Amino acid sequence: MTDPAWAYELVIVSFHSRGQLEQMLAELPPDMPVVIIDNAKGADKVHELLANRTNGRYLDSGGGKGFAKAANMGIRSSAYEYVILGNPDSRPTIEIINSLVDDLRTDRSLVTSAATMKGHDGKPELGNGGWEPTPRRVLLHVLGAHKIAPSSALFAKPVPGKSMEPEWLTGACMAVRRQTFLDLGAFDETFYVYSEDMALGRAIREAGLRQKLRTDLMVPHGAGGSGAAKTWMLQMRGASMIRYLRKHNAPAKVNAMRSMLVAGYAGRTVLSRARGREATAQEHAAYIKGLLVGPPKP
Repeated sequence: MTDPAWAYELVIVSFHSRGQLEQMLAELPPDMPVVIIDNAKGADKVHELLANRTNGRYLDSGGGKGFAKAANMGIRSSAYEYVILGNPDSRPTIEIINSLVDDLRTDRSLVTSAATMKGHDGKPELGNGGWEPTPRRVLLHVLGAHKIAPSSALFAKPVPGKSMEPEWLTGACMAVRRQTFLDLGAFDETFYVYSEDMALGRAIREAGLRQKLRTDLMVPHGAGGSGAAKTWMLQMRGASMIRYLRKHNAPAKVNAMRSMLVAGYAGRTVLSRARGREATAQEHAAYIKGLLVGPPKP
C-alpha cells in the first residue's frame, strides 16, 4: 500500500547504525514513507525507530547481505514510483529530497538524480560520483590530478553550483525512478559494497538513459556511519574495484591499472606514516590489501 500524499519512499540500509538513523529521521517528516533494511539482524533494534512513523517499514535482511542486496530488497518491495536512497549518516532535508524527485518527474530520460555530499568542513567530498576506470584516469587519480582538474581522474569532487556530469553517482542521497532501475537489473549483487553504483552508472549509459548530479544541493555527510571498521571497508573498496575492472577489461589492462593503484597507495601509506598519521596509513594499506588479495573475511 502507498500513502497518496507521497510519491516516494526513503530506502535506508542499516548496519549497526541506530545512532545515525535517529539523527537522520528526526529531521524528516514523521509521515514520510521509510523502509529500513537491517543488515545487523536486529542487534541494535532499529525497528524501534519506526514505532511512531505511520508509513514506516522494517525489513530484516537476515544479516550480512551487503549494501547492494539489502538496497535491492527495499526497492523491489516498495510500492512507490520513486525511491530515495539515503545513507544513515547523510542529513538531507525534505526540500532537497523533493527537488531530486522533481528532476525525475520533469525529465523521463533521467533514472537517478543525486545531491552533492559535503564533509564536516562544508566542502564537497571526493567520490560524489566518478568516471569509468581507464589506465589514463587511474594514473591521474594516483597522481592527485583531481585537485587541479576535477573531471580528470576517477572520482568526482564537484565545485558547488558548477555543472558536472560524472558517469556514475553515489547513492548517499539519490532519487531513483524505481521501475526503470529494476528494468536495468537493479544493483549488481555480485558487489557486496562499493562499485555497485559504478555498475549502475554503466547500465544507465548503455541503455541510452541519463543521471544527474545536483551540485547546487549540498547534503552533510558523516562519511562512514555504519558499524563496520574503516580498514575493513577500505579493503572491501579495493576488492570491489578489482572485481569491477575484471568484469569490463582484458586481464592485461586490469593488471596495469591495479599496479598503478598499488604503487600510488603504497606511496601514500609511506607518506602518511612519515607525517605521523598512522590511522590514515593503515587505511591506505587496507585498500592495497583489497586490491591484491580480495575482500576481508566475514
